[in-house]
Amino acid sequence: MIPLRSSERVYSTPTVTASLIAVNTAVFLYQVSLPSYAFDEFALRWGIVPDHLSLITLVTSMFLHGGWLHIIGNMLFLWVFGRNVEDLAGGSRYFLLYMTCGVAAAILHVVTNPYSRLPTIGASGAIAGVMGAYLMKFPRSRIITLFPIFVFFTTLEIPAAFLLLYWFAIQFFSGIGSLATADYTGGGVAWFAHVGGFIAGMLLVRLFPDRRRWKTWHSDV
Repeated sequence: MIPLRSSERVYSTPTVTASLIAVNTAVFLYQVSLPSYAFDEFALRWGIVPDHLSLITLVTSMFLHGGWLHIIGNMLFLWVFGRNVEDLAGGSRYFLLYMTCGVAAAILHVVTNPYSRLPTIGASGAIAGVMGAYLMKFPRSRIITLFPIFVFFTTLEIPAAFLLLYWFAIQFFSGIGSLATADYTGGGVAWFAHVGGFIAGMLLVRLFPDRRRWKTWHSDV
């Protein structure tokens, strides 16, 4: 299932969301301009390597991606869910939530994979936090989703709460399963980074007062 857009109206320009997408894209374009060996060295230098952790990589890793599908998928999810959260929380609080969730996601990944020698990169943990915040603020909204049926695709309106909780369940149980088959030399998905980011977003957004939006400034007559 590929989310395309939210049924919730956006009342302000999503400046921070667009800026985050632009920065992530610019960094990725720089990455792919590098020779393959330099690409790997760049990921190793600025990605999270739990076995010899550098604290700055808790932040820098959020802006690196491993391939076109990785960045396109992440940026699509950020656009779909981030605009409404930014609209409601305001740009500065939204940015703070995004970065904090990304760091929280990275920390949980390190805690659950303390001996991994692999660099972990991607904005997924921070974006998971945005998704968790969206669930708390827009549980009754619907997500227009691209859905495969055999060899065809169609669009469906899926309740946001169902879609997001289903996504979270996949991350959580996949993470539990990965603990029994931990491989510190092979590749994989940072499942618990997604879990940590999502929970952090659910908790943090409750601390932020909703910004007054245009539709609350008047009364219908």
